[in-house]
Amino acid sequence: MDFDLTSEQRMLQDSVRRFVDRTYSFEARATLLKNGKNGSAANWEAFADNGWLMAAIPEEYGGIGGTLLDTAIIAQEMGRGLVVEPYLGCAVLATQTIVAGGTQVQRQRLLPQLADGNLRIALACSEPASRGMPEPVSLVAGCSGTGYILSGRKSLVLGASGAEVFIVSAQIPDAEGVTLLLVDANAPGLTRQPLPLHDGTWVEELTFDGVRVDTDAVMGEPGQGLPALQSGLAAGTVALCAELIGVMEKTIETTAEYLKTRQQFGVPIGSFQALQHRMADMAAEMEVARSMLHVALASMANDDAPTRKRRISAAKMLIGRAAKFVCGQGIQLHGGIGMTEEYAVGHYYKRAVVADLLLGSSDRCEAACAQALQTAAQAWAD
Repeated sequence: MDFDLTSEQRMLQDSVRRFVDRTYSFEARATLLKNGKNGSAANWEAFADNGWLMAAIPEEYGGIGGTLLDTAIIAQEMGRGLVVEPYLGCAVLATQTIVAGGTQVQRQRLLPQLADGNLRIALACSEPASRGMPEPVSLVAGCSGTGYILSGRKSLVLGASGAEVFIVSAQIPDAEGVTLLLVDANAPGLTRQPLPLHDGTWVEELTFDGVRVDTDAVMGEPGQGLPALQSGLAAGTVALCAELIGVMEKTIETTAEYLKTRQQFGVPIGSFQALQHRMADMAAEMEVARSMLHVALASMANDDAPTRKRRISAAKMLIGRAAKFVCGQGIQLHGGIGMTEEYAVGHYYKRAVVADLLLGSSDRCEAACAQALQTAAQAWAD
């Protein structure tokens, strides 16, 4: 897979970076977090106007027809500014799940609205027992006449604040496997509890107590939703990994600038060899993580489902741990000021910590990768 950016992709990268540099100063971001849970409506409209929400939506559904690499480019630049609008939750996770598993009618109805920013959909698949993974699913959709009655909970729903529809994973008693259903965010019996994360962003916990939906709410076929869910989560995981590359880039740039200006014993502390070595370690970790992102992107384009699952898990594990290392080193090299709320570098570390836990922690991904390798080795031995 060729990772040299085309001229169009470079223009995309430049446009997102200009927006982030212009709009997402540290002070502007702090104001957004203080004023609400969902970022700025004007920023979301700018995302739509610039085509970022439609980058990976097929052309026949109102999109540009780009690839996951285009999504990764956008996510990486947004990571540099710690963008708080729900790009990951609504524009990647939910959108790619619909692309992978929606019926023709559902795609034609929903994807154009997602592309132009007039509709927000969030993916509600995580449960307390699943810890960010697609399974197990305990939420039950019981059959009732011409529809279903939903009972159960979903946790850590990204992009839920402001979402008008949820994609909910459920178990239908008479259908084996996971079923995906489209549920109105204001449906009777649905309770939404906003929860703050450590990095200042918000998620929601959803409680379904007798929520009724019609049979046409099913995405695709009953019991056949797991492949679409896995596809959406894989795309979201790659976008999250790309975001962390942007987080590391900005942390290294901010730290390098600080070492050039902070003086001790009459000289910039960046002249101290020990600190230069630590900066080199940070840069090396980031480049290894960037290479692993390339592995994940190539796997999404070329590999079968089991291989893709293993490599995406490995990428999430390595990049999540690298981001925590790089951002933690950034705090240490800043000294005491790095620990303050008023300075940016600590907020990059907070984002790295939260991102490492989203969509399956690095420990869970390591376990999944090990299990996949065991399964492959056993199959080869047999």
